Amino acid sequence: MNRDFFRSIEKIINPVIRPEYDPGFLPLGKFLLWYQKLAEKSPFEVRIGLERENGLLSTWTTRLLPLTSENLMLNLVYVERLIKFLLWQKGGWKIYFSGPEIIYHQLKKLYSSGGERKFDTNLMSTVYEKPFEVVITPPEHFPEERESQLILGGHFDGCRLGFDLGASDFKVAALQDGRVVFSEEIPWNPQVQPDPDYHYQHLQAGLKKAASYLPEVQAIGGSAAGIYINNQVRIASLFRAVPPEIFEKKVKCLFINLQKEWGVPLEVINDGEVTALAGYLTLNRTGVLGIAMGSSEAGGFLNRAGYLPGWLDELAFAPVDLNPEAAVDEWSGDRGVGAMYFSQQAVNKLALAAGFDFPEEEKLPERLKKIQALVEEGHDRALRIFRDIGVYLGYTAQLYSLFYDFSTLMILGRVTSGPGGELIKEEAEQVLAQEFPELKEKIEIYLTDEKSRRVGQAVAAATLPEIKKR
Repeated sequence: MNRDFFRSIEKIINPVIRPEYDPGFLPLGKFLLWYQKLAEKSPFEVRIGLERENGLLSTWTTRLLPLTSENLMLNLVYVERLIKFLLWQKGGWKIYFSGPEIIYHQLKKLYSSGGERKFDTNLMSTVYEKPFEVVITPPEHFPEERESQLILGGHFDGCRLGFDLGASDFKVAALQDGRVVFSEEIPWNPQVQPDPDYHYQHLQAGLKKAASYLPEVQAIGGSAAGIYINNQVRIASLFRAVPPEIFEKKVKCLFINLQKEWGVPLEVINDGEVTALAGYLTLNRTGVLGIAMGSSEAGGFLNRAGYLPGWLDELAFAPVDLNPEAAVDEWSGDRGVGAMYFSQQAVNKLALAAGFDFPEEEKLPERLKKIQALVEEGHDRALRIFRDIGVYLGYTAQLYSLFYDFSTLMILGRVTSGPGGELIKEEAEQVLAQEFPELKEKIEIYLTDEKSRRVGQAVAAATLPEIKKR
């Protein structure tokens, strides 16, 4: 990594507000915006396409600076980070690239089984069950965009169960004709369990408890971190300890088996998508980008027409920080990705930088609770941790605005519980006001009430399936 190059970038984009415990934070959104303005009159056009399930295809067009030796590093960094973000926003098993061959060859090397982005290629191959590839495509043969729109959620009729599966607890809720008659958080520890019967039995017990508050169950909706296609589990951190051969046999169709057992309509989608749906149901607004800050970061988007576009929206792996010394995400191996900025991992990272010590055996949820308790007491360093996350959020709201058309940024999840959530919101609004006043007028950062921050996704998930009329 050429640190001199990034130091020169830092001088150019120069963040006005910096996180106290992460002063090297280099907002990717400011870099992308600066580069795009610099290259807006360039004749060098690049087109990018990402193909995912069922032939669906998302496209992106941008311009590159002149292909001089001085611009080579700048062009490579711009295209690589752009594609990395698009891949985790849209999803895909195949990248179409129409542009300079020198950049294409670099991308093909990066996104190979032995390249720096091997995690991305392996995971996308698993998700879409196709070998990952990068192909160069002449402009005249570039494929046309083909998107879909999911119409899910907002069904309040009948007796419904909802669940939201987190890493340290899961939530269940029971709704009767739109009224929440029961909700509860249930502690568990799924990420270290190699036997998926643990997950299945715990979830079943929670659902049966919630069902006891209803005269009958007519539909079940679920929210969980990970990637789900047609109710199949493709990738999920909750099952990280499950061996691959057992995953294929017992985890992949876990929710399909659950549906058979209950005998009612069941829909499971990514918890980020449910966050966006919760925003719509709470505020009666469209154009909602939802960010759930829990064990990781989950993202979801409801467009202005009121539809879920069906993108991947795995923003935990999408880059937000260009600092070459940014913290490394242990799962993906990449630096500066969302999981390290909007999650329990972010609180832990900043707490250590602030000088807090934790017993080695203490897990992240317990560390978060300790810091949140100190926030309640007005502890200066603890307060600053959540303000720093707010700085991250303000700059990242601008980044997300380059890729999503939204007017409401809804934040929730365990990290936003208590006074820390208000600190995050206030600091993010301050960043928008000082750095991006035009966005401050366009984007409202919405923090749900305390109860909804913790169980709101389970309630929103319950509205996912449509009850078929008999």
